[in-house]
Amino acid sequence: MRLSSKEFRDWHNKSITLLGMSGVGKTRLANILRADNWFHYSGDYRIGTRYLDEAILDNIKQQVMQVPFLRDLLRSDSIYIRNNISFNNLNPVSSFLGKLGNPEKNGLGLQEFKRRQSLHRTAEIDAMLDVPEFIQKAHDIYGYRHFINDAGGSVCELDDERVYELLAEHTLIIYIQASKKDESALIKRASTAPKPLYYRDDFLDEQLAVYLQEKGLDYVALIDPDDFVCWMFPRLFNSRIPRYESIAEKYGYTISTDELAKITSEDDFLALIEKALSR
Repeated sequence: MRLSSKEFRDWHNKSITLLGMSGVGKTRLANILRADNWFHYSGDYRIGTRYLDEAILDNIKQQVMQVPFLRDLLRSDSIYIRNNISFNNLNPVSSFLGKLGNPEKNGLGLQEFKRRQSLHRTAEIDAMLDVPEFIQKAHDIYGYRHFINDAGGSVCELDDERVYELLAEHTLIIYIQASKKDESALIKRASTAPKPLYYRDDFLDEQLAVYLQEKGLDYVALIDPDDFVCWMFPRLFNSRIPRYESIAEKYGYTISTDELAKITSEDDFLALIEKALSR
């Protein structure tokens, strides 16, 4: 969607998609806007509660069944398990993705890891294709005037043009570009608290071969899961930047994390978007 500053200002029911790496401030901004009549649509929340809910629960149950005491209670329906996902707690989604590597360090084998990655990709595509429906629900059912799509950090990895075309048709796409300082901070954070991530299949294969050679390892089962995530993150980060930039250039606009950090209200945000449109 392409708009002038005036067209954006006059747009009665604004719908915006936020793109960018996890940690650049998308959810923080969405939480600010929720107080001002904006419906917050979280792609990761939709993935966890709709498209991967059963797979996540099955994974948890498999872990529970390994504990005899809990296994007997689960099999006799004496206990039940459910997800407790919220916009600010998406851990069940990341725990399902898991980490590649040594099973003795809670790592996954390559085949299972790729299976989960594939399920996540399909779920993320479906969650983004749901956006027009939820824009309508936000207005007609919940009575919100505006809509903010807090897209997951891996949206740029989907390689499905339908997703970007649909989002551009129904929303104004805003890419949040990390400053060099914030890039360094995000990479450092990932090294101190490595979290499961989504990788494109060809990117994973390419980088995995390099990692195994660098570390002198013959098998995936010898990989330290946290070390692999730490090693991969800066490479993943740098590979995503041109993908975000390409989407923004073709379909949307760009703001910086430095600009976003100054936002404390809806008025601040709207003024920033108008500035971005006029650039």
